[in-house]
Amino acid sequence: MRGLVFFVKITDRFSGWIGHAAAWLMIPVVLVAFGVVLMRYLFSVGYPWMQEVYIWLHGVAFMLAAASVLRDEGHVRVDLFYKRFSPRARAWADFAGVWLFLMPMMFVVISMSWPIVMRSWRMLERSPTADGLPFLYLLKSMVLVFCVLVTLQGLALAGRSLLVILGREDQLAPTGPGGHA
Repeated sequence: MRGLVFFVKITDRFSGWIGHAAAWLMIPVVLVAFGVVLMRYLFSVGYPWMQEVYIWLHGVAFMLAAASVLRDEGHVRVDLFYKRFSPRARAWADFAGVWLFLMPMMFVVISMSWPIVMRSWRMLERSPTADGLPFLYLLKSMVLVFCVLVTLQGLALAGRSLLVILGREDQLAPTGPGGHA
C-alpha cells in the first residue's frame, strides 16, 4: 500500500506542478495574440510565424494542463448520479472510468499518433504555412507528452479510488493545492 500511496502523491504533485507551469504559458499566448491583432489592424502587417506562436503555445498549454485538470476533477462529466453517490461509490465509478474509458482512449491516441510523430521527426517537419515556424515536429510530439501525463494521472486516480474502496483514504491526507497531496 505504501508504494501505491507514494505513487498517487508524487503523481498528483507532478501533475500540479506541470499544470501551474502550463498556466504561465497563457501570458505569452495573450501577449503575442494581442501583438498580432495590433500589428494587423493598426499597421496592416502580419507575420504567419507570430500567429503560429500563439496558436502552438495555446496547444502546448492545453496538452500539458490536461493531467492537472484530471487531478482536480475539472473535465466535463455527466454527473446526474455521481454527485449523489457515496465517496466509495464515486471511487468505484472513477476506478471503472479509468480502466473502461481513459486507458483505452490513451492507448488509441498513442498508437495512432506515434507513427505520425515519428514521421514528423524523420522529416524535421515544418509548418505548411509560408513563413511559418520550422519545428512542427516538436508540437506534434506534445501529443505523446499529453498521453504520458494523462495516463500517469489516470493511474493515480485509479490508485486513489482503490484506496478509497479499500477504506484506506486516510493515507492520502490532503497537503497540496486543490486538496491533493
